[in-house]
Amino acid sequence: MTPEIELKEAEHVLKNIIDSVQDAISVVDEKGMGLIFNKAYYRLTGLEEKDVLQKPAAVDIAEGESIHMKVLSTGKPIRGVPMKVGPYRRDVLVSCAPLIINGLLRGSVGIIHDVSEMRSLYEELKITRQKVRHLEAKYTFEDIIGQSNKIKEAISNAQVAALTPVNVLLRGDCGTGKELFAHAIHDASHRREKKFLRVNCSALHENLLESELFGYTEGSFTGALKKGRRGLFEEADGGTLFLDEIGSMSLNLQAKLLRVLQEGEIVKVGDSKAAPVDVRVITATNANLEQLLREGSFRRDLYYRLNVFPIYIPPLHERSSDIPSIARHFLNHISQDYNRTGASLSQEAMDKLLAYDWPGNVRELKNVIARALINLKRDELVVKPKHLMLPADLPREGPREREKEGEEYRGETLAQIKARCEKRALASALKECDGNKTEAAKVLGISIRSLYNKLQRYELEE
Repeated sequence: MTPEIELKEAEHVLKNIIDSVQDAISVVDEKGMGLIFNKAYYRLTGLEEKDVLQKPAAVDIAEGESIHMKVLSTGKPIRGVPMKVGPYRRDVLVSCAPLIINGLLRGSVGIIHDVSEMRSLYEELKITRQKVRHLEAKYTFEDIIGQSNKIKEAISNAQVAALTPVNVLLRGDCGTGKELFAHAIHDASHRREKKFLRVNCSALHENLLESELFGYTEGSFTGALKKGRRGLFEEADGGTLFLDEIGSMSLNLQAKLLRVLQEGEIVKVGDSKAAPVDVRVITATNANLEQLLREGSFRRDLYYRLNVFPIYIPPLHERSSDIPSIARHFLNHISQDYNRTGASLSQEAMDKLLAYDWPGNVRELKNVIARALINLKRDELVVKPKHLMLPADLPREGPREREKEGEEYRGETLAQIKARCEKRALASALKECDGNKTEAAKVLGISIRSLYNKLQRYELEE
């Protein structure tokens, strides 16, 4: 067998080997001219042999620099470089290694891994995430249950407001459904395709709330992200921002919010430049804003900006005729989650619900229905009075025990005893209100600002 025949057979074997590899392979000589390419390479790039054989190494690159030429210039392997190749601009990762023969650099061997499908999935995931954020307004006016005159009036006012750019102030007791109305207003507005974002102003410390709302620049405070961060106003640009518990916002932040409403611009924490934003602001509170005005803890100019179109959402005891339909709605929805499909309310149970005054409103009714379903035995599908655990039915600390604890003397001064009792009352009120500071202040009969001062004094601030 002649050397020429042996060489051709060797090339044939080598060609079969590289053609069996799923990843694309390209080999260039020491001058960077195309030498060997496998079938996977042609499938991936969409190129033909005439396009690349004995052609410069960069001929297949649509975006990026030739890794083959870098390897030939350095003599060192390079791995995992992203680029686009071929007329279809396929996303790939390229790894190349020097081809050393008898101690001499005779070319470069490249492995090209197709990541276009992975890239496509990643982009699809990004779009999906964006859509999810856009669809955060998940309730419409059809989700607001009730046929009483008061709830109909609230819905009608909200529907009118939704079609205008007017600022809306949702007023009503805790648990009446203010957030539900905010979602519905956004969904019915021309901003429905944009984002709906929400923040509870009473749940965050002043400094944290400021950076959350307006964002911050690099190095503006210890722990700040290197590139800074966009705030909720920027995130919601073109859409709606719902500020719940607006009555608990500090005077400093009230001034910044007023600037957004008047000028349509924000200033990030640590920055001096103003940036324009186009955001509809919906606010909500169960606090007595007029009382806060008199106490000087709420700005009068902001009050008039927010109170352009107030909507009063009635408490449940003012629309008791809606209790049956709301209760059945919760029963149908929650029973599916608790594997109690088909559960119903007995007339006696309904009578018990109607007799209660519902200080916790719709939210409290939902919790009562959930507890009733939990109390049902496996073979039971009808909720009876015994299954309903209203707050009055729940076990509480006996009056004798409370009396005994209050009378305990520890050798303290009267001021110390007063401080101890006040601290315990604050902690207890916060617990009863699930951490809602505005509601706790209301229960204690003090202003929200006074509550914050006392929490700080007794180190009860989270």
